[in-house]
Amino acid sequence: MAARPTRTKQRRLHLAKPFWAATRGIGAPSIKTPSSKTWDAIIVGTGISGALMAEALSRQKRRILILDRRAPVRGSSLASTAMIQHEIDMPLHKLAKRMGQGKAAQAWRRSVRAVRDLQDLVARNGITCDMQPKSALYLTGDEMGQRAMHYEFEARQRADIACEYLDRAELGRRFGIARTGAILSQASASANPAQLTAGLLRLAVGRGAEIVSPCEITDLAETGDSVALATRDGSILTAGQGVFCTGYEFLPLMESESHRITSTWALASRPRIARPAWLDDMLVWEAADPYLYFRTARDGRIIAGGEDSDAPDAYQDPARLHASATRIAAKLKALCGIEVGTPAYLWAAPFGDTVDGLPIIDRVPGFERVHAVMGFGGNGITFSMIAAQVVTARLSGKRDDDEDLFAFR
Repeated sequence: MAARPTRTKQRRLHLAKPFWAATRGIGAPSIKTPSSKTWDAIIVGTGISGALMAEALSRQKRRILILDRRAPVRGSSLASTAMIQHEIDMPLHKLAKRMGQGKAAQAWRRSVRAVRDLQDLVARNGITCDMQPKSALYLTGDEMGQRAMHYEFEARQRADIACEYLDRAELGRRFGIARTGAILSQASASANPAQLTAGLLRLAVGRGAEIVSPCEITDLAETGDSVALATRDGSILTAGQGVFCTGYEFLPLMESESHRITSTWALASRPRIARPAWLDDMLVWEAADPYLYFRTARDGRIIAGGEDSDAPDAYQDPARLHASATRIAAKLKALCGIEVGTPAYLWAAPFGDTVDGLPIIDRVPGFERVHAVMGFGGNGITFSMIAAQVVTARLSGKRDDDEDLFAFR
């Protein structure tokens, strides 16, 4: 039987509380009742997807209402490890087998562009969120060995995705990691996801948008040139367009056979943990199932996650929280000698992904004015940027060149 934690350890260990919840600057102004019943667009959700959508639509001087059944920035975005990757969960060569080389390459290139666009957006608006450009190191594992990883490297080269292949010797020499190979690329980033979300929401509010919280949408209907949203308290709000940015929580009419809810676990170490010097500029993940992924925060903490489960409710099990954190810490030590010790924060969360690793950014089937943004998997922030661009173009009467890649399926 394991020893019971001491009182000191109990105070230091924040169970089921994401690290970002304890950081500063994660608030956004909200009100209890909207100033109007009618809007140009109503966005449901105040996570990173809703925040990026609100920023983009408010930039067009639209009258925007943002709703959430929780306080702003208190949903699943708090649970993100904020590894803002250009690499999609499904490797390029595998995605090409599903949808063809041309479309797969198109999706990957759009992901690269989205990371760059997000960094530009943050810099242009002076959002304080610890945004940092990062390289990405993708390691061989039980899902992809040396040959498959090199094949993936060749697929990325054909798609004009800048990257470098490292064989066993080069990987060991440069990073001290004993794997058969890896792909190194430079087009990713990291950030504080709560500060990023809050900063974007405050930007939208400064342009006239309103955030109403708590407010839960229970039903909707489309009538002519507007959409009506019913709230839990019996009110009706109308808008020219409705955009649902609700992550893993969605109305039944938005269900898709390609979409599923899964569970994940993460930890944050104490500050200034001993680590390889190269890690501060790197995101690391592996081609394994379940896979490990990790990075550092600005204060020298290790942020790590993994042990994903297809069971949608597994994240609610306290025993699995501790077991998953123990496995994550053990994998970190085995891979590159990092001793996490007792983590400062442990948390678990559900998230939505799709069978092909691409999000759903589309009109809800049967509706013209209701849009769903969902199924982001491990690329939540990157795909949220794409969603804001695709939906904003559509609402402006334009067509995003990549929108067909993200259709309901």
